[in-house]
Amino acid sequence: MKLFELQPAEGAKKAPKRVGRGIGSGMGKTSTKGHKGAKARSGGGKGPAFEGGQTPLQRRLPKRGFTNHFRHEWIEVSLEKLNRFENGTEVTPELLLETGVIKQLGDGIKVLGNGELTKSLTVKSNSFSKSAIEKIEKAGGKTEVI
Repeated sequence: MKLFELQPAEGAKKAPKRVGRGIGSGMGKTSTKGHKGAKARSGGGKGPAFEGGQTPLQRRLPKRGFTNHFRHEWIEVSLEKLNRFENGTEVTPELLLETGVIKQLGDGIKVLGNGELTKSLTVKSNSFSKSAIEKIEKAGGKTEVI
């Protein structure tokens, strides 16, 4: 069997209904939409939220909360994930993204003190937790805020 010989199973495909193609087709004139009314017009019918004239649910429920436009979306990295790098490596957000430790940069990177660090690294990040700074320096590394 070749690619060009493939075809759908018998009866699997149905021809589309061709409306508005003359009176002989049986679907001419009003194109199966009947006479007048909202459903006969272009873009006609009611939206999915229409409830027969009753106040729709999305208007009955109160508004809640707000969006804080000043919020920072920090990407958090645990110390134990930095053990994959060699001694003396300069760990930057771009390197973390390249090696797949993080999936996106967000508003910045925050290094957290979860786990133990066994390598001596220079870690550059937007933010550090106090425990992360202690553990990095204890392992013989340095921290730099960028």
